[in-house]
Amino acid sequence: MIRYYYLLLLLLSGFGATAQQSAILDAYVQEGLQNNLALKQEGFEITKSMEIIQQGRALFYPKIAFNPTYSLAAGGRRLEFPVGDLLNPVYSTLNQLTKTSNFPQIDNVNQLLAPNNFHDTKFTVQYAIYNPEIQYNYLIQKTLLSAQEAKKRVVENELRYNIEGAYYQYMQTLEGLKIYANAQKTLRELVRLNQKLVANNVITKDAVFGAEYEVSKLEQQITVTEKNREIAKAYFNFLLNKDLSVPIQVDSTLTKSTTNVGDLTSLAQNAISNRQELKQIDQSILASQTAVTLNEKAAKRPSLFIGGNTGFQGFGYTFSGQAYLVAQIGLQWDLFKGYERKSKVQQSKIQTEQLRTKKLEVEKQIELQTTQAFYELQASRESLKSLADGVTKAEQYFKVVDSRYRNGNVLLIEYVRAQNELLNAQLQQSLAQFDVMIKQSLLDKVVAVK
Repeated sequence: MIRYYYLLLLLLSGFGATAQQSAILDAYVQEGLQNNLALKQEGFEITKSMEIIQQGRALFYPKIAFNPTYSLAAGGRRLEFPVGDLLNPVYSTLNQLTKTSNFPQIDNVNQLLAPNNFHDTKFTVQYAIYNPEIQYNYLIQKTLLSAQEAKKRVVENELRYNIEGAYYQYMQTLEGLKIYANAQKTLRELVRLNQKLVANNVITKDAVFGAEYEVSKLEQQITVTEKNREIAKAYFNFLLNKDLSVPIQVDSTLTKSTTNVGDLTSLAQNAISNRQELKQIDQSILASQTAVTLNEKAAKRPSLFIGGNTGFQGFGYTFSGQAYLVAQIGLQWDLFKGYERKSKVQQSKIQTEQLRTKKLEVEKQIELQTTQAFYELQASRESLKSLADGVTKAEQYFKVVDSRYRNGNVLLIEYVRAQNELLNAQLQQSLAQFDVMIKQSLLDKVVAVK
């Protein structure tokens, strides 16, 4: 019976996704896409990118600021000029000659260089008429937003199939418990039969002990499977951001559904067209090309801006005779920066070629993934057909052995072997059945059909 434990672990370890049609499962998928925490984080990243774009758009508008300043000063450097000593004797002579006082005496200049009790209350306006860096940085951010949105769709695709895979993992444990329950029923019936045969002196009591031992081993496997069922349920609810113990609604019709598969060539073409990873790379290439244009334009064209200041300026807040207005027009043209622009252009071109090479690699990887998923699905379907026939033969074999054992023509060891073979065949068929769904799911995931 130990081999059944490992077989069940193999059943549980292979789950990734499925693409069967189910209203119940689709509802769970939509709930997960709305509530999953990892996907919400991607949504926050997109919101952050949108805010960065809004910040870039703000640079196209004029900037208006109110900038009042008031200065108090004491000590420090002073401007000293003996203008009184130079001019006062001349003024005195002129007053004597003209017999007037039209030429007053003046003091020497002794003024602090730092203005004291001085204010500059103004409005400042700045507006970029033409700046290629603002324009193309804005375009780059919009392109990066599209790349971020494509990344979110990649996460959505991955999450969708993780949810479906977790759902099937849970269903697999339920299917395993059903198989074990049927086997348990058969072994308990064997215990009762052996007890009757012992009572009638047909067989010895060791046959009862052997049958009871087989029941105990099976019960241990049931305990392990029940544990796996609870873990599968908790993981499924985790993906949906729900309480881990919430019951899961089961759609038993999914195990009977089938999906047609197209030819490999069309599947590979659809995968190249649909995969969001390639769209993400395309947007990154576009952003890199825009960066090339930005640096080329910034190197060849100047930036032009206008601005101005208006307000009041003077000693003391009197505002009388202190109004002023200054208008500006400016031009910035980097004629030489040590070949910095040229290096940036070359850097962006290298990045563009790197991304193009990456895209070719990803396309080849997608083709390989499609080919692998296609042939694995084909092999799984053929294996399921063979195993279904094997279960039928194992059931027939067990019926014959059971009948012969009841008539005393077969030893207990042969009966147990036949029962184990039937249990093994049923578990293998369950594995193959879910493996087909998984392989179909993986193919749909690679092709990105949803």
